[in-house]
Amino acid sequence: MIRRQRLAVGVCALFAALTAGIAFPSGAVADETEQDAPKVELVLDVSGSMRTRDIDGGTRMAAAKQAFNEVLDATPEEVRLGIRTLGANYRGNDRKEGCKDTAQLYPVGPLDRTDAKTAVATLSPTGWTPIGPALLKAADDLNGGNGTRRIVLISDGEDTCQPLDPCEVAREIAAKGIGLTIDTLGLVPDAKTRAQLSCIADATGGTYTDVRHKEELSDRVGQLVDRAADPVVTPVATEGADRCEKAPVLKSGLYTDREEFGQQRWYKVDVEPGQELRASVSVADDRAVNPHYGVLLRAVTVHGREIVRGEAAGTGRTDVISTGLRYPKQDSDDDSAPAETVCLQVTQSFSAASGVKTTPGLPLELTLDVVDGPSGHRDVAAFGLGRGWWLLGALVLAGFLAGLLWGWLSRWRVSVWRTN
Repeated sequence: MIRRQRLAVGVCALFAALTAGIAFPSGAVADETEQDAPKVELVLDVSGSMRTRDIDGGTRMAAAKQAFNEVLDATPEEVRLGIRTLGANYRGNDRKEGCKDTAQLYPVGPLDRTDAKTAVATLSPTGWTPIGPALLKAADDLNGGNGTRRIVLISDGEDTCQPLDPCEVAREIAAKGIGLTIDTLGLVPDAKTRAQLSCIADATGGTYTDVRHKEELSDRVGQLVDRAADPVVTPVATEGADRCEKAPVLKSGLYTDREEFGQQRWYKVDVEPGQELRASVSVADDRAVNPHYGVLLRAVTVHGREIVRGEAAGTGRTDVISTGLRYPKQDSDDDSAPAETVCLQVTQSFSAASGVKTTPGLPLELTLDVVDGPSGHRDVAAFGLGRGWWLLGALVLAGFLAGLLWGWLSRWRVSVWRTN
């Protein structure tokens, strides 16, 4: 009896030890996953100017609330999202107090969409515009973890709490090397607001966007939140040449370079028979430039013959302009056929505004992907009909059945006529 009791106790102890051993690694995995989760904090200006009715017939505040509700519905599950306000609580005229008015409306963490929407619904345009203090607090809110961290600032006016310059605050955040990006959106901005918000975004490698309609606001905020959930790819710095012969040979990947005004940059890619080259380039105007500009991406042979090109033009309404191209190289029956060297030429037509430095060059991002080309049985049209074969077959079958039916009806009518 005693031996049985001891055996039972030993088995229970072993089971408990195994359970604990399994539980702790699971907890460690959960903690590790949480550490790597992307974090985003939406920072919303709730100052008195948000009462202005100039966005699709409604107030700026109403447009922001609608955008937040749509974004909250579409936020990816893996994103840890929070909301911070500035100018939402203090209604007085004391500037010192007004410049402290920033609060976390919803903490950064797993998203409860109902609670977050309820919190947003309570907002009412109130006070000052302490952008600098709000950015400092938002950076603290996102502290910790190894995942992507992004602040999305939405404002309709300049900071009213100088001398704490929000642009200098953004530079300080960038100097810490914590990998935090600040994207800014200006609601029907004037020139000074646009300049300040652009400076904040540029300091951390973020983007600035003018917003004048509800749909634009919803779409852009949603894009930025989704971008935080994308895998982080570290671009490789490269240096293009002034002609194809000297260009570096690149493989599939993401690359960054600088291109001065009116300059051309060349790169080379090897494409095997049966492969397809997919290339895209983006050029950002990280300083004041004249309106009306463009970017051209050309794929040419080493002998200078153009294969394909992609081009795009802008008028000063966006801070990034992009274009791309695809080149499928025909497969060869000869297994020993050599790869083709394709030269990529990037040309941009930006021009610096008066008094703006032209160096360093504009930031350029080049994405290259060399993949297997389309297979003949899947993508090549058979006898020029392609998917029309399905329709042709259906018509033939329908005609055959209709002929049988008509023949049967004709014979039946003839037999009835003879009988009568």
